[in-house]
Amino acid sequence: MQGLEAPLNEYRLIRSWSEVVGPIVAKYTETDRLFIKNQTLHVHVTSAPLRQELMMARELLVKNLNERVGSQVIVDIVFH
Repeated sequence: MQGLEAPLNEYRLIRSWSEVVGPIVAKYTETDRLFIKNQTLHVHVTSAPLRQELMMARELLVKNLNERVGSQVIVDIVFH
């Protein structure tokens, strides 16, 4: 059962992105292109100024996303 828990938590974390960042930020991120690789969430952002803002809030976003899932799923976020 342990083997299924990690992918399920990754799925939950990706699904919670819009809730954690809010509808305005979610509008500028390509939510269908979110993915996790090696405990890093990859996010495609369509606005350069917003990308800069999100990079400055990266630590808080990692904390809030992991708390939403109830497990440490990611350790970093990369914004593209």
